[in-house]
Amino acid sequence: MRLTIFWERMADHFGAAYADSFARDHVMSELGGRTVHQALDAGWEAKDVWRAVCAAVDVPADRR
Repeated sequence: MRLTIFWERMADHFGAAYADSFARDHVMSELGGRTVHQALDAGWEAKDVWRAVCAAVDVPADRR
């Protein structure tokens, strides 16, 4: 998954303004105690980060 698609999906689910806030502030156990930005900066694949977000916040199946 390309980062542009990842961020589009984040914006679609959370809204454009809240997506970045969530990505910066929400520490997720699914990402090893990292935020979305930290995981991406650490080299995690965008598809794996998206899967972790989906699991953490119950993104509906049709949006995964």
